[in-house]
Amino acid sequence: MYTEEDITSAVDAGVLSQETAQAFRAHVAGLRQGPAVDEEHFRLVTGFNDIFVVIASLLLLVSVGGIASVLADWIGAAAVAAVAWLLAEFFTRRRRMALPSIVLLLVFVSSVLSGAFLLPVPWQEAQSLAIACALATLAAWLHWRRFQVPITVAAGAAAIVGFAIALLLWAVPGARYWLSVIAFIAGVLVFLLAMYWDTRDTARLTRKSDVAFWLHLLAAPLLVHPVFAALGVFEGQMDLWRAAVVIVLYMAIGFISLCIDRRALMVSALVYVMYAFSTLLEQYGVVSLSFALTALVIGSALLLLSAFWHASRAQVLRRVPQAVQRWLVPAR
Repeated sequence: MYTEEDITSAVDAGVLSQETAQAFRAHVAGLRQGPAVDEEHFRLVTGFNDIFVVIASLLLLVSVGGIASVLADWIGAAAVAAVAWLLAEFFTRRRRMALPSIVLLLVFVSSVLSGAFLLPVPWQEAQSLAIACALATLAAWLHWRRFQVPITVAAGAAAIVGFAIALLLWAVPGARYWLSVIAFIAGVLVFLLAMYWDTRDTARLTRKSDVAFWLHLLAAPLLVHPVFAALGVFEGQMDLWRAAVVIVLYMAIGFISLCIDRRALMVSALVYVMYAFSTLLEQYGVVSLSFALTALVIGSALLLLSAFWHASRAQVLRRVPQAVQRWLVPAR
């Protein structure tokens, strides 16, 4: 299995000509009856060996953490982080294995975060969390400088968001009543960062596109959850007007998703929409089939949208100003 990044690397190395690479991409797009730029590729599994290595690595990391934590919990976390880095030296830097690289990065950053939080120091909880998130951000930056795994930028962004929230709660304890607003603002900033990476590779041929993918995946719940929570979706406060607002919001999310050619926002909002309409149907007496009917309608609509995604994007982009279109993935 070869990725766009592998093909680009082959072109840079002179193994393939630019014309041959473009012809190959066009051939694959023709087989799939859709342009490769709109398929939203990202590397996850290059083979079953990825899964094998992940299982073995997790067994090793769990055992190392369990043995080292006999001394202290923070020492166990530090040991896990150190071993995860050493494993990444081989499986990420040398072997360039996709799934192990993602798992080892997440283990490394989360171990630094938990180890710093568990340090036996007389700090307040918000203070400890702020310092732990700051160290996790530094860890993500160092990992990116060394290995450049695309998900690292999203992990670092998540740590920065955690640091900002913890610092705010430390300085202003009353800010806990505004967590939804703070999360939404953080989501907007992460979304803008994702769009920055997207605009650097509108053809989606390099690692920059993968970085943007993971950032969109992080931004989506930060943006979607506060909005739907404010409508009382998870509090059983569902009536016709709220259902109408949910539909309008999801249509707006679909419009934005088509414009930027990213499906993460729609996927994140999906659970809220399904829950809202299931609750509405239950209130009108359709109890046993509420979820099934909701899933049938929404699933059918999403499959239809997926089948005509490229045509839908072309129609949507016609309504977007030219000044904005030049920053977006072109419709093919």
